[in-house]
Amino acid sequence: MKIGILVFCLVFLSSAISGGMLVEKVLSATENEQGQRALSIARSVAELEPIINNVGQPDGAKSIQPVVEKIRLATDVEYIVVYDMNRIRYSHPISSKIGTVFMGGDEGPSLAEQVYISRAYGSKGPSIRAFVPVMKESKQVGVVVVGIVTPTYKQLLLEYRSDLQIPFFIALIVGLIGAVLLAYNIKKQMFNMEPAEIARLLEERVAVFQSIGDGVIAIDSQYRITIANPEACRILGLAEPVVGKGVLDVIPDSGLTTVMQTGIPQYNEDRIVGNARILVSILPIRVKGKIVGAAATFRDKTEMFNLAEELTGVKQFVEALRVQNHEHRNKLHAIAGLIQLGKSEQALSYVFDSVYEQEELASFLTNNICDYSISGLLLAKVSRAKELGIQLYIDRGSCLKDIPQKWDVGILVTVIGNLLENAMEALQGQVLERRKIECAIRDLADELRIEIKDNGSGIPKQIRDQIYKQGFTTKGSENRGIGLALIQRYVENVGGRIDLETEVNLGTIFTVIIPK
Repeated sequence: MKIGILVFCLVFLSSAISGGMLVEKVLSATENEQGQRALSIARSVAELEPIINNVGQPDGAKSIQPVVEKIRLATDVEYIVVYDMNRIRYSHPISSKIGTVFMGGDEGPSLAEQVYISRAYGSKGPSIRAFVPVMKESKQVGVVVVGIVTPTYKQLLLEYRSDLQIPFFIALIVGLIGAVLLAYNIKKQMFNMEPAEIARLLEERVAVFQSIGDGVIAIDSQYRITIANPEACRILGLAEPVVGKGVLDVIPDSGLTTVMQTGIPQYNEDRIVGNARILVSILPIRVKGKIVGAAATFRDKTEMFNLAEELTGVKQFVEALRVQNHEHRNKLHAIAGLIQLGKSEQALSYVFDSVYEQEELASFLTNNICDYSISGLLLAKVSRAKELGIQLYIDRGSCLKDIPQKWDVGILVTVIGNLLENAMEALQGQVLERRKIECAIRDLADELRIEIKDNGSGIPKQIRDQIYKQGFTTKGSENRGIGLALIQRYVENVGGRIDLETEVNLGTIFTVIIPK
């Protein structure tokens, strides 16, 4: 609409200015033509014998007036005035003005033998006047003035109105049609969106690219980078703004140019770009069947593996196997040492105690926990706690008959494993007597409750609102701050909740409640 109105106004303005300039040209041409005509008549009158011989004579008006008036009527001019060197009129269309002084205001040069044309404004409007001196024997004796009334600008405009209106309206109609077609074609090229919609779409696109967890890089047909979100710059270690630069200069081994040249997309390619190992998918960008660029989305492969381990609980099982292997090796060393010292009875007693403790816990978990993955996790965590000098007590009232419908074993392993691991880390630095953790799993009629209690240093009040934010950690190392964020996400997805009770120097209790 704005483009249409602007073009229409420009056509209207240019047509009006053109019409005005045309009328001005006609007016100027008319004035020049009338001036030359008046000058020719004045020269003719100034050369007549009755004029030359009677100007300046006492009764000269009687001879001059009839001649001049006859010429005025024949030439259809407004007036012809003859006056002497004293500016006394000898002729005039109004007889009563004969004998009076000529007062035009522009007659001065005419008394100095000058021939010229001037413009004046009288009672009948603007006029063109021609001044010609009357010469007698090389001596000026008077002046002939011929005046012709010229049309005004308004009169010419009205006179040529019909000639101007037709092209004016044709130009307006053509301009209006052109404006509509121009606006339509521009809008069509912009997918029928208004400028405000395009601006909003661009802002949304920028916001989306900024928030995407994957790295995104796109290039145009000239191999220039058009998009590079912050995640892409972080993964590839690009410190400077790279948008607008050639992709071959910034990341020559990205594979974007190859996809553009071949048009064959690549999916989940394992690449080393710069110093980063990434998993990348590259697709050509096509507009109306023509390749105009390429776009790549990728993630840091190391980070993906870390996240996958957290999600699937593989890390928990690997750690559990390592701990069990370490504990088993320590027990074998203890038994071997007792035998070498000749303490056979003590070695046998140690074996029986170890076997009984392990079998009792394994038997309890097997009979009360429905899934072996969770049983194995709890058994491994007990061993891990022993290795760290921590007493991990599994409440013998614990029971798990089935997994909640919206959860699976992997999620439950992640939740329990992360809570127990956090509890163990909370006890670091405590004296051995205080290193205790209690774990209880309650399978109730309408909900599943998981309670992990430690007697560590507690969670400071100022950070309690931040512990569920992904990436927040008090451990001061990379790739941390994921566990509690994952737990909260899993719990909220099924409409559950996490209760937190903590006191500084007294300990912390996490209670996860999942509706059946």
